[in-house]
Amino acid sequence: MASKLEQLRAMTTVVADTGDFEAVARLQPVDCTTNPTLVLKALSTPAFAETLAEAVSWGKKQGGQDEAVVAAVADRLAISVGAKLVELVPGRVSTEVDADLSFDTEGSIAKARQIIAAYKERGIEKDRILIKLASTWEGIRAAEILQKEGIDCNLTLLFSKAQAIACAEAKVFLISPFVGRILDWYKKSTGKEYTSETDPGVVSVKAIYNYYKANGIDTIVMGASFRNTGEIEALAGCDRLTISPQLMDELAADNGKLEKVLSASDAKDDPLVSLDEKAFRWMMNEDAMATEKLAEGIRSFAKDLGSLRDIVRKELQAAAA
Repeated sequence: MASKLEQLRAMTTVVADTGDFEAVARLQPVDCTTNPTLVLKALSTPAFAETLAEAVSWGKKQGGQDEAVVAAVADRLAISVGAKLVELVPGRVSTEVDADLSFDTEGSIAKARQIIAAYKERGIEKDRILIKLASTWEGIRAAEILQKEGIDCNLTLLFSKAQAIACAEAKVFLISPFVGRILDWYKKSTGKEYTSETDPGVVSVKAIYNYYKANGIDTIVMGASFRNTGEIEALAGCDRLTISPQLMDELAADNGKLEKVLSASDAKDDPLVSLDEKAFRWMMNEDAMATEKLAEGIRSFAKDLGSLRDIVRKELQAAAA
């Protein structure tokens, strides 16, 4: 029998949640998704040394304030990782807008346009890229405008149906509802252990998937942030799943039977909802898990972006010495 990874590929588009070039080449996902944390990890690998040296050399030639140059070099590194991943996958690569712009609609739009332009300079068209934005009200509004410009977006750090509803209304291309981080919150909050079937993260993604399919919403549902293969198996059949290389390897080593769990044809009636800003913010306020995990996720990505810039700053200072 084929491995569970191969069985999963037959019912779900498999995406790699990594910046590890070797793992992507070996596992051959359709798409790749990255974030500041993954770019930071890539920076520590030998394969990234040449890319870092090129970006620092480029940065030395730039004018302007020191911190602006540091930020520009960090951006170049993220684009360099993305450009390499584009060579390795047939589909799309997600590149994230800076986390410190999560509550800045105009700033997010400007940064997204810069990212698309930077890829264009390398001969990579926008149909190979997804712009990742945090699923804040401001991030969703930025995505709405970008989508109208033909720039497809991936709304990340999504923990609630309220966020999913707002993304659908904005006609975003893809959402990344998190699974593992939801489980983390509930285990800490309740002290309970959960099975794959009762896992609150799995339950959340299933509810979002059902809402979208029941209402004919085109936005792609891509489950993300998995803690174990059980969560992945419980969402088999979802539009897309973005999975770490470690968990992909575990699925590849398992030759057991994988059952398809999600199917659009099985969607149950779920009335269409419209949310204005006030209703969205109230629903988020009433969902402690979603509110806390969204804020925590933004802080975490912002911290890793800061760490990336610290590395760049030191490299630039060393090059100038």
